[in-house]
Amino acid sequence: MSQPWTVVVPVKRLSAAKTRLRGGLPGVPHEELALALAADTLDAVRACTEVAEVRVVTDDPRVAGAARRVGARVLPDVAGAGLNAAFQHGAIGAAGWVTGLTADLPALRPVELTAALRAAQAGPPGVRGFVADAPGTGTVLLAAPPGVPLAPRFGPDSAAAHAASGARPLAGDWPSLRRDVDTADDLAAAARLGLGPRTAALAAGCLTG
Repeated sequence: MSQPWTVVVPVKRLSAAKTRLRGGLPGVPHEELALALAADTLDAVRACTEVAEVRVVTDDPRVAGAARRVGARVLPDVAGAGLNAAFQHGAIGAAGWVTGLTADLPALRPVELTAALRAAQAGPPGVRGFVADAPGTGTVLLAAPPGVPLAPRFGPDSAAAHAASGARPLAGDWPSLRRDVDTADDLAAAARLGLGPRTAALAAGCLTG
């Protein structure tokens, strides 16, 4: 039987988030798009039956508000310390299994997240697991068993960094989980999978094909 999860989702201040995506939806304010990506990600996480608690690490008041509306716990970011410190901070004191998840998965389907979390729990005892992004170089999810530090290595070539740190790559046909959004092309690819409602509303009429 699977065990419940704590999911940690760091989100930068909207003014500094997703800089490579700036201008990705002509006429749409960048902060609105960044907020929509995070809100749709959080909605999908909360709809996942495996998840007992969601912790959002952020200093942005609008993100904090969106997080609280879906029942997430909001923790202050670690000023100037970066993404990996935010993941570590969010995981402190979590009981049981914990996963770090990126906040830019607007097409995420709860059933795929559920499958990935169960795959992590089915692995060798005491071994962390990770899900690479669609290109295979980045990481969208890092999971740790009870009592095992999350030890995140997010950043350039993070999939290789996580593998080198002893984490096990999780294999599965999870296109919506693997489709993070950093660029306009990524957003178009996510749209082909089916965007969450907030991102879809902003993208209506802006994306084709």
